[in-house]
Amino acid sequence: MNNVNRRDFLKLSGTSIIGLTLGGVALRANAQEQVKLDDPTALALKYVHDSEVEGQNCENCQHIQGEEGKEWRPCAFFPGKVVASKGWCAGWMKKVG
Repeated sequence: MNNVNRRDFLKLSGTSIIGLTLGGVALRANAQEQVKLDDPTALALKYVHDSEVEGQNCENCQHIQGEEGKEWRPCAFFPGKVVASKGWCAGWMKKVG
């Protein structure tokens, strides 16, 4: 009985990892529109295109995605949209690694 449960767990874990990986690829591929400051999510997260918080911007945030060095990049908080690398929001979290 334990072997069946372990197998089911491993199948589910593998499927979840594949789903997260493909989801991240899809997010980067579909992100094109720049986030507008009046976007409801942007307002809720207090997003700005130019950070006023020293040492904190989208470029060094854990949630930024896509190719480094680009002026506009996808962000996990704004599916289908891109944020300014110099931007900031209340969801900022220092990039690890």
